[in-house]
Order: sequence, then C-alpha cells, then structure tokens
Amino acid sequence: MTQQKRQAPKGILGFPVAPMDSEGKIDLEALGKNIDFLLEGGLSSIFVACGAGELHAISNEEYRTMVEVAVNRTKGKVPLYTGVGGNISHALEQTKISKELGVEGYLILPPYLIDPSQDGIYDYLRTIIQSTDLNAIVYQRDNCILDSKTLKKLCELPQLVGFKDGVGNMEINTEFTHLIGDRLEWVNGMPLAEVTMAAYVNLGFTSYSSAISNYIPHISAMYYEALLAGNKEVAHELHEDVILPIHRLRKQKKGYAVSLIKAGMQIVGLPVTTNVRAPIATVEKEHYEELKIIIDHALKKYPAPSRAI
Repeated sequence: MTQQKRQAPKGILGFPVAPMDSEGKIDLEALGKNIDFLLEGGLSSIFVACGAGELHAISNEEYRTMVEVAVNRTKGKVPLYTGVGGNISHALEQTKISKELGVEGYLILPPYLIDPSQDGIYDYLRTIIQSTDLNAIVYQRDNCILDSKTLKKLCELPQLVGFKDGVGNMEINTEFTHLIGDRLEWVNGMPLAEVTMAAYVNLGFTSYSSAISNYIPHISAMYYEALLAGNKEVAHELHEDVILPIHRLRKQKKGYAVSLIKAGMQIVGLPVTTNVRAPIATVEKEHYEELKIIIDHALKKYPAPSRAI
C-alpha cells in the first residue's frame, strides 16, 4: 500500500505495552485487549512496539506478531504506527515488516549503543526514513539528540511528518518550533507528558504520548481538555490528585516508565501481568500498593465511563 497522507497523528497518542505471560512470552490476547481499551478510551492513534512496548527487548519475529495484532484490532479506525530503531539492520527489517503489514508510519527510536555525531545521526535517520514511503516521526532522546541544522535537513525528506521530544530542553524546542514551524507535528514524549504539557503547548506542541492512558485514559483526556480550555482549576486538581503523585512514584526507580504502566493496567482489571524483560525491573510491592491507592482515589473522585474490560 503506497503511503500518500503526509500528516502525523494529533492529540493524545496511545502506546500499548508488550504484555507477557508467566513464562515471559508475549501475550497477544492481552495486547489486543490493551489496544481495545485505548481505542474505547478515545485515543487518537496507536503506536505499537515502541518504548512502552519494550522494542529493545523483543525479537523481530515477536515484533511481527505484535504489529499483526495491532493491525487487526485497529482496522483502520485510527492511525497505526510502529516503533523502529536500535540496531540499524534490525530497524530496516522492522520498517519492511511495517510496510508489508500496512501501517501508516513509524516512530524512530535512538540507535543502539553508539553516541553518534550529527552527520552520523542524520545518516541513521535518513536511511530509516527513506527505506519505505511510510510516514516517519523522529524521537529525540538519549543518544539521538539533533541540532537545528540536522533537523532542518531531515525536513527535506517528505516522509518525515513529526518530531517527538523526550528530553525536555525547552530552549532547543523553542528554536526548533520557530525554525521549522508547522512543517512537522510536535509531540511531547516526556515520560509522564501530562506533567509538562502546559509548557509544551505554548511552543506549538499539540500532541503527546500518554502512559497513564493505558489504565486511566479519561484522566488524561480530562486534563488535556482542561489545559486547552484554559480551565486552570481542573488542571491543577488533576495534577495534585493524580498526575504528580504518579510522576513522583515513577521516579522511584529506573524502568518504571514502562513497568509502572503494567502495574496500573493490572490494578484497573486489564488482563496484564507485571512481567517485564531485563534490564527493566518489575514494580516493587510497596510501589504497587502506592499506585493502587492513587488510582483508587482517582477513580473515586473522577469516575471513568463504564466499559467492559
């Protein structure tokens, strides 16, 4: 299928996890339920096998099966993107799989191990972007930090439709958005984007990836609606009651940006274990209980629409 529509997804973007059974194998049925939950929660798009989906730890065979589930569950209702990246050879296999299965585009995660120069980053991203005609979004984080010259050069590639920031350097973001303007869709990709979205909106970032939408999507939606409407009171209450407590808990341990999501999903009744793959560690029992208290309070004060799980 030839990709024609050159527009990145907007709004709150859904990033399902990689559910794993008791033996550590991918639970494809649970993945399907995760995607269904996100769609029912009103997420504007699905990004499968990305950071939350433990791209770093899955084989390309598992990758294919996860993308197949996502294709079957979304059925064209919303844009479907995949994660690609790491080892360049593996990334190109992933773009090929994504193209074959008919997704709309992919999010490019950082290269493996190497801390590259700007021309090296450009070659890495350009090679992946040009490998298919699918849409591409670059993800600035870790060892993939672009300067304005590199990003501007990448914008010459028609497949590039978006820029996702996971660093939080507002000086650089200001420079980028002023230089590039609406050529790209600007996506807030900070680990708990609801914490920082108020600052990003003022720079022209209209989209963000939401970790908490995997278990309390209505809270994220309420917050974003309040933010855009200028309802500071509601936004402040949601920060105070839910968003900042989860953010503080997430910072207790590296890897919680992924594993805490699975804990939250289990707490709300989704059929997901808390199993993750090394080097990510599972959520500690005391932190699981703290998260449960936060979620229970959130659901009591801000009830979720009734849905079948």
